[in-house]
Amino acid sequence: MINVLIDTNIILDIALQRRNFSQYSGEFLKYVNQKNYRPFLTATTITDIYYVLKKSKGHQHTVDFIGNLLQFVEVAGVNKDIVMSALASKSPDFEDAIQAETAKTHGIEIIVTRNTSDFKNTGITPVTPQDFVKQY
Repeated sequence: MINVLIDTNIILDIALQRRNFSQYSGEFLKYVNQKNYRPFLTATTITDIYYVLKKSKGHQHTVDFIGNLLQFVEVAGVNKDIVMSALASKSPDFEDAIQAETAKTHGIEIIVTRNTSDFKNTGITPVTPQDFVKQY
């Protein structure tokens, strides 16, 4: 079984029905759910989703969305060691550094994201949703 970390932007594409992105992100999630992959989100991604989605959809919709999401994704914990590693990393984006360090700690080698350049030189393979469906 292959473990895959899902970047925050992929979930928000679906939740906010972002034009030009939600179709590919949705196809990716369906694909992962049908195949032998184990999808993960970081614990910090859950809080980021709540924060962003609540602004436009309200508390109850957001809680329901996250509850449904947790039916088929695992949550990778974030601890002090991960935060310290992220702070020490050379990544210019702290949130991305948290995700990369969390993935490494949990043995996850692939992150699905629209922003593949954000994860270069992190030790995690970044792949777009479209490319993941084609390659894996």
